[in-house]
Amino acid sequence: SSKQVLGSQIICNQMAMSLLFSRTAASLLSNTIITAATPCSSAVACRNISKRSLAVLLVATSARAFSSAGVPSSATVTDSSAFLRRKTSTAASSKNYGGIFGLASNRFGGGNGGSFSNIIANTRGGSSFSRDVRRFSSTVEATEAMDEVKTAASKMTAEEKLKAMRREMEACGVDVYLVPSDDPHLSEYVPAAYMRRGYLTDFHGSAGTALVTAEKAHLWTDSRYFNEASMCLDSNHWELMKQGQPKVPTITKYLSDLAKKHYAKEKKVLKVGIDAYVHSAAFAKDLEEAFANAAKEVGDELKEVATNGDAAKGDAVPPIIAEIDTLDGKQNMVDSIWGERPALPKNPFRVHPMEYAGATVADKVARIRSEMKEKKASLAVFSALDDVAYLFNVRCTGDVETCPVGIAYASISHDGVCLYCDDEKVNPEEVAEHLKEAGAIVRPYGDIVSDIKTHLDDDKKNKVWLDTSRSNYALSRVIPSKSLVDAQNPVTPMKATKNDAEMEGMRRAHVVDGAAMANFMAWLERAITVEKRTVSEVEVDEVLTGYRAKQPGFREVSFPTIAGVGPNGAIVHYRAAEGSELLKELDGNTPILIDSGGQYDYGTTDVTRTWYFGEDPGEEFRDMYTRVLKGNIGVDTMIFPENTPGFVLDVFARKALWEAGRDYGHGTGHGVGAALNVHEGPHSISPRWANKEVMKLGMVTSNEPGFYDDGKFGIRIENLLEVVDATPATTAEMADAEATNGDGEPPAKKQKRDSDGRKKFLKFARLTLIPIQKNLIDLDIMTESELNWLDAYHEEVLEKVAPLLEEGSPAMNWLVKSCEKIERKTA
Repeated sequence: SSKQVLGSQIICNQMAMSLLFSRTAASLLSNTIITAATPCSSAVACRNISKRSLAVLLVATSARAFSSAGVPSSATVTDSSAFLRRKTSTAASSKNYGGIFGLASNRFGGGNGGSFSNIIANTRGGSSFSRDVRRFSSTVEATEAMDEVKTAASKMTAEEKLKAMRREMEACGVDVYLVPSDDPHLSEYVPAAYMRRGYLTDFHGSAGTALVTAEKAHLWTDSRYFNEASMCLDSNHWELMKQGQPKVPTITKYLSDLAKKHYAKEKKVLKVGIDAYVHSAAFAKDLEEAFANAAKEVGDELKEVATNGDAAKGDAVPPIIAEIDTLDGKQNMVDSIWGERPALPKNPFRVHPMEYAGATVADKVARIRSEMKEKKASLAVFSALDDVAYLFNVRCTGDVETCPVGIAYASISHDGVCLYCDDEKVNPEEVAEHLKEAGAIVRPYGDIVSDIKTHLDDDKKNKVWLDTSRSNYALSRVIPSKSLVDAQNPVTPMKATKNDAEMEGMRRAHVVDGAAMANFMAWLERAITVEKRTVSEVEVDEVLTGYRAKQPGFREVSFPTIAGVGPNGAIVHYRAAEGSELLKELDGNTPILIDSGGQYDYGTTDVTRTWYFGEDPGEEFRDMYTRVLKGNIGVDTMIFPENTPGFVLDVFARKALWEAGRDYGHGTGHGVGAALNVHEGPHSISPRWANKEVMKLGMVTSNEPGFYDDGKFGIRIENLLEVVDATPATTAEMADAEATNGDGEPPAKKQKRDSDGRKKFLKFARLTLIPIQKNLIDLDIMTESELNWLDAYHEEVLEKVAPLLEEGSPAMNWLVKSCEKIERKTA
């Protein structure tokens, strides 16, 4: 028939187009690649387009064409993926281009996932399992940066690097050298240029400090990374120090004890070398106090010996047994041995619009100045990158992996506002105009220390407000103690308690994130249960990030995706990589833990689910899964008095696990930024009582209990929650609030309270909108109220996410099935 002929012509045209695109891509990839640093004068917001990203776009579009033509997308994309790997995994390249589809989103069309999806036709969960954006790797930027570091590090063995370090130490006259994870802003994730600890130790987790002496080398890290670090370190040359474990000293305790031994043996001062710009001021202060206390102990011992021999010597002054040497004027010691250290990034800022920010720069400055007046501070200095981004209503992509922040400092005086950054960061006309309207002056990045000195020299009565726990030692040491206001900076609580616009953006981000996850899970379930094929952890990352990239306003992932199959799920911060010995394939017989999130223009997401596609995961797995879920529900349903610290809530996450003699080593909840860092303070939900920050209206926190059986599996169920009001004015409102769990009242709509003297109460409302796998639950240990909670949650998920999906699409079918009421056991 004519329809059949026309259909055949369309299919042929689509296949021909796909072939043309693939050949064009091959031609582009065979030529010299334009680097990310190559300027593109006409690019929006000074972004760059490379031959590589264009080739990626063409291959993606070819996959779409084959899919539309009725050719199975799995065959097409597998072929194109293999083609890309062949074309890019050459020995001459130090970067991993296996996941280069991410560049099509991050560097094409201004980095907006929506504009890219317009180019390749957004399916919104259409009927075909198109994988046109399959290779949007969540870690493409991070992986390339990490690969640069790993490639450089692999050119020297652990023994060779330590020998080189010790030669530098001897030349500089230090006995110990400390290498932390930090950059000058104490960021959790750092640019490749600051991955010094990773380069030196070959352990690339986000937390850890290396300590090198003439004879030994140690690495301290926390429980999230015990497994990973033990696998990465060369045990012949490095000793893993599992911080927080019995008989494992802190770094300050280790060094103070070493100082005493060194003085007793050598009668010399122990010289501890540090780079003042990458250690916190608080750490330097703690170390100095530890040395002073150790010196006093040595002095008391000497005094006792002296008194026994000669009473006249009993008043001897305690000796100096150790001191910090910041090695001013010398290069960071790791840089001295790092031959191919990457350059510092200088990506431009972009304006974060008022519709998402909710407050002007002028409003924020006015609030800060008011608090400065109360603190009697003449200058406030801000070092943390997310504080600076929040203060100036700007964001940046590319400086720090997965974090929308740019490298900069800020200061506010009673008559001036300064942004310290490289000129390239404020080159976009929109940014320059925005800062001008805010009354901000742009100063060179390196002038921050000298400007603090100048401010103090101008008037001896001037005082500087600096949060030493979040600022580097180079900043604090130029401020005399009498001129220092050391307290939590005013941006921290402002940023933590979201305004109406910020919270609305967070809610919107979680709705579109739910749609992305529905598309992804429909694809993954089909691949495992229908196609009966295996899926690698890297492919899981790439496909999931691809579906997120198709959502409007998507910028990048909010952290490198954790996709851990089987035993890899027990590595809390695992990161899959092609070629890794740990890389595993998902099938119907093993569970997978997926912890992922997205950075959207309007909000930030973070969610963890554990999935299993077989018939029976086993009694132990089912029991632990259910207890983790019970812990999640326990925190979610809490109603608590205002000013309750987060650690008070932690026990409710662990109760069900404790009843079975089980536990997990990490905290239960962390703060989350609004279109900012996925890990944000000051609050947390954790068994560590040191953090006494209270939960406040408008805060966002994660709720992520877990269980990890090393070598077998890991389980974690994570939702993000917003803190809302739970103090109804009447008994009727209280009943309604308990039924809705706060969904009906945004934080800004405060009811009248305290008129009858009642205490204010708070509770949580859920942000995350992704189903929880029901057939893994042991109904025998679930209460009726917990099952009701699960049904109510799934009803909410379906109501909010379904409008973004097409009726009858695989994603919609998966969502509807996943949100059905759970079957109860009959009596």
